[in-house]
Formats: sequence, C-alpha cells, structure tokens
Amino acid sequence: MIYPILTVEIRFDQDIVLARQRARQIANLLGFDIQEQTRIATAVSEVARNAFQYAGKGKVEFLIEGQSPQVFVTRISDSGEGIANLQTNSHNGMGLVGARRLMDEVLVESSSGRGTGVQLIKQFPKNGTSLTKAQLNQIVAQLTRLPKDPFAEIQQQNQELLQTLAELQKRQEELAQLNQELEDTNRGVIALYAELNDKAESLKRASELKSRFLSNMSHEFRTPLNAIISLSDMLLNRLDGDLTSEQEKQVTFIRKSAASLTDLVNDLLDLAKVEAGKVDVRVTAFEVTDLFSALRGMLRPLLNNNAVALIFEEPSAIPTLKTDEGKVSQIMRNFISNALKYTEKGEVRVTAKMGANQTVIFSVADTGIGIAPGDQTRIFEEFVQINHPLQKRVKGTGLGLPLCKKLSELLGGSVALQSTLGVGSTFSVTLPIVYCAVAETDFGAGNDGDNFTNNPKINNQNAKYSSKSLLNKILIIDDEEVSRYTIKSWLADIRCTALEAADGYEGLYRARTEQPQAILLDLLMPGLTGFTVLEQLKSDPATSAIPVIIVTSKRLEAEEYEQLAAKAVAIVSKESNSREEAIAQLRAALLKAGLNF
Repeated sequence: MIYPILTVEIRFDQDIVLARQRARQIANLLGFDIQEQTRIATAVSEVARNAFQYAGKGKVEFLIEGQSPQVFVTRISDSGEGIANLQTNSHNGMGLVGARRLMDEVLVESSSGRGTGVQLIKQFPKNGTSLTKAQLNQIVAQLTRLPKDPFAEIQQQNQELLQTLAELQKRQEELAQLNQELEDTNRGVIALYAELNDKAESLKRASELKSRFLSNMSHEFRTPLNAIISLSDMLLNRLDGDLTSEQEKQVTFIRKSAASLTDLVNDLLDLAKVEAGKVDVRVTAFEVTDLFSALRGMLRPLLNNNAVALIFEEPSAIPTLKTDEGKVSQIMRNFISNALKYTEKGEVRVTAKMGANQTVIFSVADTGIGIAPGDQTRIFEEFVQINHPLQKRVKGTGLGLPLCKKLSELLGGSVALQSTLGVGSTFSVTLPIVYCAVAETDFGAGNDGDNFTNNPKINNQNAKYSSKSLLNKILIIDDEEVSRYTIKSWLADIRCTALEAADGYEGLYRARTEQPQAILLDLLMPGLTGFTVLEQLKSDPATSAIPVIIVTSKRLEAEEYEQLAAKAVAIVSKESNSREEAIAQLRAALLKAGLNF
C-alpha cells in the first residue's frame, strides 16, 4: 500500500525550508519523538538542497508505504543532468552521506540526462501501531491547517542549533572532566607500575637472598647431619661395643630422622638452584637399559616389603639418549621411591617407550593408595602432602614431585599423572631423546653434579703417586671435629693412618712438615677456605706432588667443579647412604691417587 500525504515543489531557496518544516510536521503527526523529527527534517532539507543546487528545481513527496509494518518514505526527485556513474561519483555525496547517518535507509536512482531520485526511509516507532486509511486522512486534514511559515522553521532550526551547541559544550566539559580523570588514572597506573617494579625488585632480591642463604647454609646444615648419620652407623655397626635392643632402636630413630632432614635440605637446595637458573644441564649419551640397571641396584634397599614387587620392563627400540642422565635418574628415583612408599601390596612397574616427536616416556605404575582427582595437581606444589592413614607412617618432604616437575621442564619435557583412588597411580615423564641445547661442559655419564667420584675429567696422577707402604699416612684438613672423627673411622677400615688439621693454616703447615701420602681437604672452612688451601698446596714445591682429594658436603657449581678438577685427584661427597658406601667411595678415590692398601 502506498498512501501519499503531501508534495512540496522546490523552486526557490525558501521552498527548501518549507520542505524541512513539512517534514517535521508530518513526523510529529506520525508519532516520532522530537529527536527523530529533527533527524528526518535535517535529512530532507539536505537532499532537497542538493536537488535545487544541481538541477535548479525538484519535488519532495511524503508517503506512507506498506501495511504491517509501515514505513515513512520521503521521495526527492529532480530532472537535472543526473549522475553518470552513481557508484563512483561523489559530486553530490555530502548531503547523501549526512542523510544515510540520519535515516534508516537511503535509496538513490540516477542516470545521465534523466535526473536523480532519492528515497529517505524511516521505520515507524517500535511501540507504534499501523495507521488506518481513516487515520491517515485525518493526518492530511490536520496538516492542511498547520501554518506554512519558512521563517518559523528557520527560527526552530536556530533554536535546535543553539541547543545542540549547548549540548556540545556540555559534552566538551564532560570530556574535559573525563580527560582529567584519565590523566589521574594514568598517573595512578604509572605509580602502580613503579610500585610493582619495586615489588618485583624486592621479590627478586628476596629470591636471590633465599638461594644464597640455602647455598651458604648447606654446609652448616648438612655437615652435622652427615656426622649424625656417620656416627649412628658406627654405633649400629658395633664399632665401639654392643648396644642394647632399646639403644639400637633409639640410634636407628636418630639415623632415620637425620636422613629425612638431609633429604629435605637436598630437595630445598635443588629447588632453589633450579628456580635461580643455576642448574647446568650436562649432556651425555647413555642407554635406557643401563639407566634401569643402575636404578634397580640403587633402589633395591628400599624394597623391604615382600608383598611388593619392583619390576623393570626391558626397554626395546629406544635409541641412545643424549641428555642429562643424572637428572633423569633423579626424577625416576623420586617416582620409584614414592611408589614404594605408598604401595602396601602388589607391584611397582617401571617402563620406557617411544613417544611422539622424538621423545621417550618413562613411567612408574603402582598398585598403591592412589590419589583423588582434586589432589592430582596439588601434589606438584611445594610442601603439599595428601591426607591418608598411610601418610602418618610414611613421611616425606613434599618437595620431591615439585622438583621432578622443574627438572623435567629444565630438560625440555613434562610430567603427567594418571591415578584412581584405592587402585593405584602412574607417574610419567616425557623427555626429548636429544636435549635441544648442549651444555658447555660434560662431566661424564651419570654425574648429576651431586656425586663426585670417578669423574674422567679429574687429572689422573696415578703415574706420579705410588706408595709401597701398606699403612698410608693421610692428612685430614677439616674444621669440623665430628667430620674428622668420622673420616678417621673410615680410614681405619682402609688401613690408613690419619693426621688431623683443624683449619687451613694448620693443614698447610702439617702438609709441609709431615709429607703425607695424600690429603683429604674440606672446602668450607673459616679463615682459609679449601679453595685457597688447594691453590697454595699446588703452588708450593714442597707440597705440590701430594695428591689432594676433596671431601665435602658442598654442592658444586660447574665453574667450581672445573676449578677443583684441574688440581684435585678426586672429589668425594660426605653424603652417603651408609658407612660402607662412604668407605667404598673414599677407597676408590685413594686408589685413584695411587695409594696401595
């Protein structure tokens, strides 16, 4: 349905104003609000001005089209030259551009020599109803009674402009206030960033202090703990006489507590080193079968429950790995020892298989207590332990699994867990077969920076040092009396005579005057450190030929290791699982120094 309402001929300038006035009046009668009336009137006047400007005259028709819904249509036409290329020509585009912003739809028809027609379409208000023919007739009748006063329309337009200017000024004030608020906010953000930077620096310093504290205190913590373990072993081995059953029980408790504290200190130090980025990846080539063989022998003492079987499946079709064997072994030791702790019966099965993208997947599956779904991510957080009746009997540090996660990420891999409560768990680590960044130093297979014996980089001076005596004289330079006492007990089993020096100065003096067959040197001592003593021993012609063996609880950095390896025959850790292991390590180091027993 098309219902014509009114037509306005455009012959003079004032006719444009009249068309604007009529557009406003009709929009008002049709129920449009004041804002929409202004938009419609402005669009009509802009396009009517175009028609008058480019064609000299035109016609404006106001119509209602459609039934449901109905739309208000204004047709503005002229008989001018038209637009040759409507899609690209923009010579009369400014009025049309403005109209498109004000109306719901604008349709343009034009061709060269045939004039131009523009339809301005406006949807009726959403809450309005369709107008009947009678209602439209009534609107037309009302329209004829309204005055035709172009000057009144100009006055109305001026008022609208003034109102618009006032609104613009208000908006400018609001924008100025908003800009001020934004500036204040920006200053606050800048201050916050400065505060965050300060906090970040504080956290960085705190982290560095923590790492430095743990590194410096490692000797202070581990030396007495190692002494407690060694002395406990001496008592349990009845070296100083028999123990009653109650005494043996008490000493066993003491040794277990010291071993637990040692594990806690070691895990804390390892985590601190990884977080501080001070852990070197020492790449070596090794076979999975050799790794499994070493783990089998290393973990056999933990298998004290006949109801649990530790099974290593023979790996197949896995190429030689080129990564840090020591760290891989450390991850697997943690996985297996945890599985043995929390499995009361059944089996712990260790496997290795090829993964995607040149990776290998190591898995440790157990038939233990299992882990609830809500706890399966928490166990990789530091100091988290799961509540379980078995947990009360089997204590842990809560640091082993977080350390495994960090070590796997250091090697370019990841850890995973599958577990069912009451059924069992499978811990796995996926690692690249070839570590992506080869470390600058290579200390031999199996060395993870913690075990210091049998390192091929240490200068072998066997040709220089030999002793025909079966009772060798060994000088112990160590500031800890308990450490000297413990090492003396080890040397007694190896049939060596022990000399003692309580600090570096006394050690240098006794080395010159007594010319021992070998020197056992601690590193962390007050006054002269072991590093300085080693330098002076090797620079003095009177002592330079004496083989030096480093015996320390300090975990060495790569540079420290290389520095010592250039001048010491061997490096032995004070930490050991048993007295027999400590004596075996020391015997191997003395044999490396050329001593006979």
